[in-house]
Amino acid sequence: MTRGILIAGNGSALSSAVAAEAGKRVEHFAAAFIPNRLQPVTGDARKIVQQAGDAQISLNWNPGSPVSARTLLLATENRLERIDDAILICVPPSVYKSPSELAATDVEVLVNDHIKGWFFLVKELVSVFKAKKAGNLAFVLSEFDTKHSLFDAKESRPDFVGLTIAASFRAFSQAMLDSAIGESFQIIGFSGPETCDEAAFAAFIFKTIEEGNKRNTGKLLRFGKRGLNLFNR
Repeated sequence: MTRGILIAGNGSALSSAVAAEAGKRVEHFAAAFIPNRLQPVTGDARKIVQQAGDAQISLNWNPGSPVSARTLLLATENRLERIDDAILICVPPSVYKSPSELAATDVEVLVNDHIKGWFFLVKELVSVFKAKKAGNLAFVLSEFDTKHSLFDAKESRPDFVGLTIAASFRAFSQAMLDSAIGESFQIIGFSGPETCDEAAFAAFIFKTIEEGNKRNTGKLLRFGKRGLNLFNR
């Protein structure tokens, strides 16, 4: 019986690389990507969630719904028979708007898709891993270089949304890492710079998970621009 891998998060180049790496390791894996509803979807963005080939089983997920989170895990278990590894990826969408320019619907999307959704999904994943007393829950964050990402060269306004999402996910994942001691499954975090070799970063994520080193539980591992892997706490 093969490993059951679930990948969830933003549609991005990093998500695509992680999906491609999963495809090298298992015959099938499940993926649920969050579309960027805060910006028009371009052709390139559509391609990102389609590049993993036949190994990828794409599943629907409405992040703002607790029922959808439960349904996603049931669908994953039905298709793969099990969930061993859950890799949650946050690559914040960049939306150059000031707070006054955000419509009420923008705020709802921001909270539902990129903040509330992680709570619902992790709640269900923790229940699954606690029940089986095994599993790997990985949080992956693409770090913003605030010197460059706060203001885009083509924009005169700050990336208020992207920075907010990144800060929320990092705080949430750190809280989960802090709670990892004593758990029967592994909780591990990964972060990398905004610009890096996504394929190498994805390979590092899987290599670390597969090593099964219990000393990594509760730690945030940083992947450097030149492949230097640093431990952060």
